[in-house]
Amino acid sequence: MYTTGPSDTDMAIVAELLGRTPGGRFEVVVRDDGGLPVVIRNHPLLDDGRPMPTLYWLVGSDLRSRIGTMESAGGVREAEAACDPVELAVAHARYAAERDAEIPVDHDGPRPVAGVGGTRVGVKCLHAHYAWYLAGGDDPVGRWVHDRLFAPGEARDV
Repeated sequence: MYTTGPSDTDMAIVAELLGRTPGGRFEVVVRDDGGLPVVIRNHPLLDDGRPMPTLYWLVGSDLRSRIGTMESAGGVREAEAACDPVELAVAHARYAAERDAEIPVDHDGPRPVAGVGGTRVGVKCLHAHYAWYLAGGDDPVGRWVHDRLFAPGEARDV
């Protein structure tokens, strides 16, 4: 994985969406209907060797904005209260295992820790949970976010 890196076009689009050049290798794993990046999957180590705990990163500007509004209205607390803590702990462990499997076996420097977005317990960032959910992760918080973003019967494509 991460062998070829993003195309120059994807690199430029992601840098524009983030407002900065990414500090490590990544691949686009979810695109919108127009082909633009929505979710990237980061390598667990940045180019300078620092750990990157956030494996899946939501870069799509519309979804980032909508989820930011959700967070500012108390969404993190609501999501944490709504999701089963055992199911959430299991999701954090799966996320960490998936991320950690990408660390080279000979790496002896600092490593990313914890689960979704570097969270040890509970919910820290709805964006990170939703990014993993969109990329196919079984994430109870991501499901919770998705259900609130899209009304019943509304198109649910990214």
